[in-house]
Amino acid sequence: MSIPTGGDVSTVDVEEPYLDRVARLPRGTARTLRGALTPRHGVGGATAVHALHRAGFTDVHVVAAQAVPDPDFPTVAFPNPEEPGATDALLALAAEVGADLAVALDPDADRCALAVPTAGTGWRVLTGDETGVLLGDHLLRTGTYDDPLVATTVVSSSMLASVAAAHGARHAETLTGFKWIVRGGPGLVFGYEEALGYCVDPDAVRDKDGIAAAVLACDLSATLQAAGATVEDRLDELAAAHGVHLTRGVSVRMEPAPRDAAVERLRTAPPTGWAVTRPAADVLVLRRAGERLVIRPSGTEPKLKAYLEVVEPVEGDLPASRRRAGRRLDGLAADVRALLASG
Repeated sequence: MSIPTGGDVSTVDVEEPYLDRVARLPRGTARTLRGALTPRHGVGGATAVHALHRAGFTDVHVVAAQAVPDPDFPTVAFPNPEEPGATDALLALAAEVGADLAVALDPDADRCALAVPTAGTGWRVLTGDETGVLLGDHLLRTGTYDDPLVATTVVSSSMLASVAAAHGARHAETLTGFKWIVRGGPGLVFGYEEALGYCVDPDAVRDKDGIAAAVLACDLSATLQAAGATVEDRLDELAAAHGVHLTRGVSVRMEPAPRDAAVERLRTAPPTGWAVTRPAADVLVLRRAGERLVIRPSGTEPKLKAYLEVVEPVEGDLPASRRRAGRRLDGLAADVRALLASG
C-alpha cells in the first residue's frame, strides 16, 4: 500500500501483519480439517489460502476454475454467495475431496458462506444467521474478556442476544450495515449481519472480513471434530438451549411513492397485536410474542423489504419444534405478503 507523506510516497506491507494476526485467531489446538474453498473469481483466493496455512489448516482444496481473479466471473451467473447455484462448483469439489467444511468468499473477500456435510443428504449451506451465531458463540465460549459486547443488526437473528446473555456478555442491536455494527459500543468482540458479513476480530479489522471468518470457522469445525461432534451438533445444542430461530426475507416490488405510503400506513395503523418501533426514519420494527417483522425500503431497487423471524421454544423433540417453527414462518410470510400488497 502506498501512502502520500509530504509529497513523498512510502510503501507499507500490510499483508504480512494481517496474516500474522489472522494466524492467531484459532482458539483450539485441533488442526485436522480438510477444507474446500472458492474465491469466486475474486481477489481473496491466494490470501485466504496463505491465512489458512499460517493458522495451521494446510489441507485446503481450491476450485480451480474459480481460483484466478476474473472480472467477467465466467463460471457463475452472479458472484454473490447468497445467489442460488453460486456454490455449486464448491460443493461439487467438497464432495469429491471429502471435505469437512466448504467456504465461499465473495469477490472482494469481505463476506463468506459456509457449508457442512450432512449424514446421507449431501451438503447443507448455512444461513448467515446460523454462521453468525456459531462464530459468536465460539468466541464467547473460548475467549477471556472483560465485559464483552457482541452486535447484530435489527434484521439479523435475535438468537445471538440469548447466547450472549448465557455467556454473561452484552448484546447490541444496530441498524443495518457495518458502519453501525462496529459502533455498537465499547468492548466489542464480535459483530455480524445476516448477509454473510462477520467481524471476528474488531481490534484488528473493524469491518466484515471473510478471510478471518473462514479461519475462525475452520477452528470451530476442527475443534468440534476433535471432540467427536459436528457443526450441526452445535447448531442443535444452541437451538435446544435458546429455541429454534428461523428467519426469512420477503420483498414486494413497489415504486417509491406507494412504498413510502405503505411504510407510513404500517407505522400509524399496525396490524392488531403488533408493537411498533421506528429505529430509523425508513425502518419499522413490529414485534409480538415469538415473532418479529422488520420493514424497510430497498436502497437500490423499487422494493419494499420485510425481514421475518419466528422463535419456537424447544419442548422435548427438536425436529418437531423445527417443523412447528417452519409452519409458523410460512404462515407469517403469507400474511406479510398480503399485508404489504394491500395498501
